[in-house]
Amino acid sequence: MAATAPSAPEPHALLRRIVIGLIGFLTLVDLFAAQAILPTLARMYRVPPSSMGVAVNASTIGMAMSALVVALISHRLPRRGGIWVSLALLAIPTTLLAHAPDLATFTALRIVQGLFMSAAFTLTMAYLSEQNTGAATAGALAAYITGSVASNLVGRLVSSAVASVAGVAINFYVFAALNLAGAALVFFTLSRTPSMAAAVGEMRRSAVERIAAHFRNTCLVASFGIGFLVLFAFLGTFTYVNFVLAAKPLALKPMALGLVYFVFLPAMVTTPLAGRVTNRFGPRPTFFASLGLAIAGLPLLLASTIAPVIAGLTMIGVGTFFAQATATGFVGRAAKTDRAAASGIYLASYYLGGLAGAAVIGQIYDHLGWPAAVSIVGASLVAAAGLAALLRPATAGSRVQLAAQTA
Repeated sequence: MAATAPSAPEPHALLRRIVIGLIGFLTLVDLFAAQAILPTLARMYRVPPSSMGVAVNASTIGMAMSALVVALISHRLPRRGGIWVSLALLAIPTTLLAHAPDLATFTALRIVQGLFMSAAFTLTMAYLSEQNTGAATAGALAAYITGSVASNLVGRLVSSAVASVAGVAINFYVFAALNLAGAALVFFTLSRTPSMAAAVGEMRRSAVERIAAHFRNTCLVASFGIGFLVLFAFLGTFTYVNFVLAAKPLALKPMALGLVYFVFLPAMVTTPLAGRVTNRFGPRPTFFASLGLAIAGLPLLLASTIAPVIAGLTMIGVGTFFAQATATGFVGRAAKTDRAAASGIYLASYYLGGLAGAAVIGQIYDHLGWPAAVSIVGASLVAAAGLAALLRPATAGSRVQLAAQTA
């Protein structure tokens, strides 16, 4: 699977990208799938929406922890082995979710899921960057991100359909089987690669020193904040809109609720274009456009008919995914050294933002209602645009390595 040949035949290149996309899909398919059955889970555990929302999104705690740890020690970890073992182990907590007796157990298992998903995701991104060069790297990463975006749509569709027909327990068994399928796909398709040796300067510095160096870079700190706020808004919206869609006046049935998530289909097309758009116009204008699109979609979520709500969700999905892809690429360019650690900090901030969004928006939804929750989501996106404004024109529009600019 390593795209080292500079002139691989087009059919082989296409097959390679399809496989990479499938790996991305199977790595993160568990992350948001349970959101499609949130009302069912809330009734099952007899808890309010805010409590169930936090429990389902507790996987982001594990994602944040694992992203940072794996980034700091990634040079010691074998890529292929780490990926397939993580995906195989992911099947264990996924299976146990079918028998979680209470909300605390459910939450703990979601955290463990996040640990393994993030480890596989971080190592795969490193593998693709190291085993490809130039356009091949961009194509591989685009395929992987597209598969990850597809997991948002297909995971929710599968979850709502299986839970409606066969029950919640069978639903988690199905996803455990998908975890094992992902492990097998990695094992049989990715080539063996050794762990990467760290640079001498990085080995001499402690983890604290390496992290502190990134927080002295203003552009990086701004991007960490943007990541936090983007997933805050995304999960705050797509976690609790399920309860709005299931309640009157919309009153969608579980199967119809799953079909709503076709709103992610446009994002599958637009997200891989983020790199090209950023190279042409610069990260700052790209952030403004993508965040502005998401903000414009928020008022539509307050409509009493389904069509404008669908349009609003589509705009938010496209805007937030595009902003996240832009931020991910920006971090890799803005880090002066130790890009793995910088990416780990970004992912930790990103996933912690998701947990914060689930917790904060849940409380607001429970006590003040959906319009107030939408207002807070809007405020978070405006704040993200404010951080994007901190990116200086000299760095924001440059195609060259942003590491050359000091904070």
